[in-house]
Amino acid sequence: MNTKLASLFVAGSLVFVGACSKSYIPNTDVENTSENRKVISFCEDYRHAVEEKDVGKLIHMASPRYFEDGGNTNPEDDIDFDGLKDYLTSTFVKTQTIRYEIRYRRVSVNENNRVFVEYTYSASYRIPGLKGEEWKHTVADNRLELVPEGESFKILAGM
Repeated sequence: MNTKLASLFVAGSLVFVGACSKSYIPNTDVENTSENRKVISFCEDYRHAVEEKDVGKLIHMASPRYFEDGGNTNPEDDIDFDGLKDYLTSTFVKTQTIRYEIRYRRVSVNENNRVFVEYTYSASYRIPGLKGEEWKHTVADNRLELVPEGESFKILAGM
């Protein structure tokens, strides 16, 4: 009788724990909510545009207020919307065979309604170099800063 009661207690506890646990968007560390799915879907469109070297789409996804400070105090590596367009149309287009994978870690929204998407990426690509084409590989953490626009978003920083 005690074994039967203990089994019911364990089964009931597991149901309770399961009901209280969070659900995550598949292949991410991001809680599965309708807003987070919308954000991740936008970011996946961005990721595909990078892989496809779709410069027009990347420019369209960027906010006219785009600004990147390079994560430091050196203003020489800062880039605004015009600088981003210049980079995409002059340097980025020379990149070949891009593979860009993203593991989404966290989505948060601040008091100004800006959306922060923290992620780890793995990028492999081929670029022209002094010795011909060179393969590059990078794994790093990054953060996209988005602002809602209509039913979608624009990228303010992080490209």
